[in-house]
Amino acid sequence: MSSIEKIDFTQAKFQKSAQRLDQCPPEQGREVAFAGRSNAGKSSALNTLTSNHKLARTSKTPGRTQLINFFSLNDDASLRLVDLPGYGFAKVTLEVKDEWGKHLEEYLQKRQTLMGLVLMMDIRHPLKEYDQQMINWCVETGLPCHILLTKSDKLKHGPAKNTLLQIQSTLEDYSDLITIQIFSSLKKTGVGELTSQLGHWLTAPLTE
Repeated sequence: MSSIEKIDFTQAKFQKSAQRLDQCPPEQGREVAFAGRSNAGKSSALNTLTSNHKLARTSKTPGRTQLINFFSLNDDASLRLVDLPGYGFAKVTLEVKDEWGKHLEEYLQKRQTLMGLVLMMDIRHPLKEYDQQMINWCVETGLPCHILLTKSDKLKHGPAKNTLLQIQSTLEDYSDLITIQIFSSLKKTGVGELTSQLGHWLTAPLTE
């Protein structure tokens, strides 16, 4: 693609689910993955982005998404959004959590069509152990990461801005790889900034 093109995220449609890397769609085109702890508002963010409250399943029982879910953005499914398993508060055995982690790491490290990771953190509880693990995977593999500080409507503007600045300072050594923004699914804060980042990853010319 010669230039960044505008993507209509409202066209997102479920494509398939996979438990392992070998069950994922063929490695053609580009995709961006969404990750986050089970209570970080990942499904709500995907639903807000696509203006489809039924696209990604939301639940009062965190951790129900146990598969890698692919959503196509165009007719030939060459552009995709990927909903990764969330965990942290999931009521499952440690063995199952370890299995999720293994497949998640394999996907992040080996999936050639993955252009970037959107990592969601509750703005009131950022940079928990799971978040640090995801950031470390991105740094190790050189995968661009865009952090969404979700549920910003739970804080006033000043404290929300201060949290943003604190996290930017904490991660400044990786500023070439990691970008950060404030987001609220309820008030639709930051949707434009998110769509701009996704559009860049999905359609900008590839550099050698």
